[in-house]
Amino acid sequence: MIDSYTFGAMVINGERYTSDLILYPNRVDASWWRTEGHRVGIEDLQEIVNEQPEYLVIGTGEPGMMRVPPETRDYLQRQQIQLVVEPTERAYQTYNKLMATARTVGAFHLTC
Repeated sequence: MIDSYTFGAMVINGERYTSDLILYPNRVDASWWRTEGHRVGIEDLQEIVNEQPEYLVIGTGEPGMMRVPPETRDYLQRQQIQLVVEPTERAYQTYNKLMATARTVGAFHLTC
């Protein structure tokens, strides 16, 4: 569960993280870096797809600068993964709600 988010930092189960991260059902990958920094490509999501979540929640940063292009959205739909894309402040709250009832992965950009 995500305890809190402020620009540049996220607290998960009491532990503070200061880099972009992926939150899987059983672990945190605190080294999420995309091929193109503010664009989420298909190649950036392979490990997530392998987890076969019902939902993927992507936090696009505080002002929502990170983008998820149509080809990435289409790819996830073909994989039968429901995608939620929101600024990180909203996305972490959505993640907390979904993870209580569905297999959910969250990928969060913590800054811009």
